[in-house]
Amino acid sequence: MMNHIVLFRPDIPQNTGNIGRTCAATKTKLHLIKPLGFEITDKHLKRAGMDYWYDLDITYHESIEDFLEEADGKLYFISKFGENYYHEEDYSDSDEDHYLIFGRETKGLPDYIKEKYKDRLMRIPMHEDFRSLNLSNTVAMVLYEALRQQGFKGLI
Repeated sequence: MMNHIVLFRPDIPQNTGNIGRTCAATKTKLHLIKPLGFEITDKHLKRAGMDYWYDLDITYHESIEDFLEEADGKLYFISKFGENYYHEEDYSDSDEDHYLIFGRETKGLPDYIKEKYKDRLMRIPMHEDFRSLNLSNTVAMVLYEALRQQGFKGLI
């Protein structure tokens, strides 16, 4: 079983760099779905990811459809429109890979994806008047909940 972080068309290089650093520190595979809102060579991405960027297990996908065809495991989509809470999900299944899928910072996940996977759509509790949380913080919260349920296997 492996955890995967999937970013759908990320816009902000600093967020992706921070998420890459979190993935490297937890031995979590990172998937980036194109088009990206920046170049991988962006200095802000490299600064946020520091020297960890080259330690990442990273895969690039041309589209979300390409990613979904290749994904072999349990899918979790994170959106403020989800009815389920991320901390109430069971990530402890050791036989399946877990894909934690996050939308764009500016627009989230596409509506057709939210509709198709509405039973797999999860949210983070927050005040109803608030639009969103920072993407790298959101990824860290959800990933570390999955890791906690998995007993932080392989981490010290």
